[in-house]
Amino acid sequence: MKNTKVQWILGGIALLVLPLLLQFFGNAWVRIADLALLYVMLALGLNIVVGYAGLLDLGYVAFYAVGAYLFALMASPQLSDNFAGFAAMFPNGLHTSLWIVIPLAALVAAICGAMLGAPTLKLRGDYLAIVTLGFGEIIRIFLNNLDHPINLTNGPKGIGQIDSVKIFGLDLGRRLELFGYDINSVTLYYYLFLVLVVASVVICYRLQDSRIGRAWMAIREDEIAAKAMGINTRNMKLLAFGMGASFGGVAGSMFGAFQGFVSPESFSLMESVMIVAMVVLGGIGHIPGVILGAVLLSALPEVLRYVAGPLQSMTDGRLDASILRQLLIALAMIVIMLLRPRGLWPAPEHGKSLTQKN
Repeated sequence: MKNTKVQWILGGIALLVLPLLLQFFGNAWVRIADLALLYVMLALGLNIVVGYAGLLDLGYVAFYAVGAYLFALMASPQLSDNFAGFAAMFPNGLHTSLWIVIPLAALVAAICGAMLGAPTLKLRGDYLAIVTLGFGEIIRIFLNNLDHPINLTNGPKGIGQIDSVKIFGLDLGRRLELFGYDINSVTLYYYLFLVLVVASVVICYRLQDSRIGRAWMAIREDEIAAKAMGINTRNMKLLAFGMGASFGGVAGSMFGAFQGFVSPESFSLMESVMIVAMVVLGGIGHIPGVILGAVLLSALPEVLRYVAGPLQSMTDGRLDASILRQLLIALAMIVIMLLRPRGLWPAPEHGKSLTQKN
């Protein structure tokens, strides 16, 4: 027990010190860590839908987009510049507090998740995957074309001039000097994202061990048997879609604040596929495995930049570095899945036949 506590304390200290060490190698590495934390939130949310309830969702990036655009509209001059009535009420634009945006992003994304889940309750497997994939593409195309006749999303040009996050007067978009030590903006965002990830992990663990979590797992293993045992499968499925989507909405709102700019290009089908791959690669239904998969797959493309560059120069530029990087990622995933078909860190009790604990 003492060793476990010591490990947790050392792990916490390492996470707190990590961005300060990465600063010495450049802000790009801290930025990679920031994006990795956002992907961890996304993977944890999708794990509720795919890992717990067994519902394959290939349109999860849509909720990420909903959260990002919600924050963009509520913390930028976009609405005031395009709507005269809105400009009369808010001449300087709408600059909403973080404490309002996070719950609102979670609520709006959860509603969108329930709206997606409602017409797909009777679908399973490949058919469910196709419908959710279509939903994700519809949202992206909708955002891409909603610049006329009413300019709401600014179309493919995206929304810029988004406010940075401010907490108790501290602007995370500006450098902070503390005891003579400069802490960059990307480092400040790292600590905010870390707090949100820790909260997400706690919520996921509480859900996993609750009656709701066990109902989701019963539906995953055998929906007919779960219904026969008195579980309301309809409500449980809708709750899984809504709860998972809320994580994506919060992550999206933080992405919008962190980037200061959002556009439909950031929410392509490839993003959804990568998030699903994070859950599958790490270990479906196992929170530590999902976190590991998210960190590896979000950091791997950036690390492989330093491998793809030399390989491109060796071939006199015949190979495109970005394509080569994607090829290396795919090869790495194939090798891992061949060696570890249940994921890098699978759940100890995953599957229908559970081993008896002594």
